[in-house]
Amino acid sequence: MAIKYRNKTAKRRVSRFKKKMRIRKAISGTTERPRFTVFKSLNHIYVQLIDDTVGRTLVSCSSVEKEGGLKGNKEGAKQIGALIAKRAQEKNIVNVVFDRNGYRYHGKIKELADSAREAGLKF
Repeated sequence: MAIKYRNKTAKRRVSRFKKKMRIRKAISGTTERPRFTVFKSLNHIYVQLIDDTVGRTLVSCSSVEKEGGLKGNKEGAKQIGALIAKRAQEKNIVNVVFDRNGYRYHGKIKELADSAREAGLKF
């Protein structure tokens, strides 16, 4: 029996959530190796380093922050990746587990991950 969706957006949202849950079954962050999770909305990108054992965000960065003047496009993703790596290294975090949060690994997500790697994070 097929599920009927109201529109394509609802179907897309449900399928991304299913992918997200499949990924999260295998990935969890610890104090030594926190989870590097990404969320992107239509206009912005948000990144966090999370310790799942305690349930605490250790470091965060987003394109909404006023100090950086960052945007939610590929160029902004590069800058956010470098900035989150810098903030993580200030807290002595080098190794992380990458959680792409159900998004495909291309475009903004790939640029973000590549720039974080170049800036010193290992995943």
